[in-house]
Amino acid sequence: MLQPLENLFSAHDYPDLLVGIDPPDDAAVWKIDEQRSIVITTDFFTPVVDDPFDFGAIAAANALSDVYAMGATPFLALNIAAFPPQIPDIVLSEIIRGGAEIAKKAGVVIAGGHTVQDNEPKYGLVVLGMAQTNHLLRKSNVKSDDILIMTKPLGIGVTTTAIKRNSAKPEDIIEAIEWMKKLNKTASEIAVKLNLQAATDVTGFSLLGHMTEMALSSKVKIIIDNKKIPFITNAMTYGKIGNFAGGAFDNRKFFSKHIEFSGEIGELMEMMLFDPQTSGGLILACPPHQFEQFKSLAIQQNQTYWEIGYATNGQGIVVN
Repeated sequence: MLQPLENLFSAHDYPDLLVGIDPPDDAAVWKIDEQRSIVITTDFFTPVVDDPFDFGAIAAANALSDVYAMGATPFLALNIAAFPPQIPDIVLSEIIRGGAEIAKKAGVVIAGGHTVQDNEPKYGLVVLGMAQTNHLLRKSNVKSDDILIMTKPLGIGVTTTAIKRNSAKPEDIIEAIEWMKKLNKTASEIAVKLNLQAATDVTGFSLLGHMTEMALSSKVKIIIDNKKIPFITNAMTYGKIGNFAGGAFDNRKFFSKHIEFSGEIGELMEMMLFDPQTSGGLILACPPHQFEQFKSLAIQQNQTYWEIGYATNGQGIVVN
């Protein structure tokens, strides 16, 4: 009989493994001494846009996001890629260049990597980061009364699906690409400076999926005000005409049992909140007495943010 992975690699047997498989989080963390920890993650996927440079940049920003979500500073990365042999060399080089440009912007060195042949192109990074152990951000550290802050708008999933179906407006494509290429570096640095304790990033499990993980692992109830949730331009329109990837339905099926919706919220809004995101923003949990400080720092550093809810005693998610 096979043992669950969390039984094979538990913190009990490996005390320096501060974050691993159970409970789930955005990256693995290994303590190297009393002050510092190494944070490691990997992510890669198939193209979400047509331009190879933008695809490489988006994939790199997405991979780096998990390190930022842990409150760490990325410093080293490896390329991980799969390419069909018939793809022209210029396309491959543009994908790699896009990733390298974003890595350089983040202060990260790409020191090699690995490629294989595959029928569909895939690209991403393995990323190493360094964190002060007592400043780690965890999904499981949300406290009752914390304010939940979101740093990028939703709507990326339905928009990229519309791109694949050749039905997205050019200006909406540009907007989506710019959001996906935007690093979560500044938001993470503000969280660490304020010694916030809890965060996650919004990617494939959708806003509600990732926030459900926060609520369950923190043993709190999270109240979301759907009217405060931001969306990129025309995202609701793309959702209304059915541009949902299969992952949105998988997310709804898997996480719905933990979520209570107000009767006024229609199916479209529900699906938009289950929509998988690529290189989405951070969700930060901020104690009320630090919220004014957060807002001040965010304004000073041109960091976008939206207050979308709060935590309270209980369990699961409530969307009002």
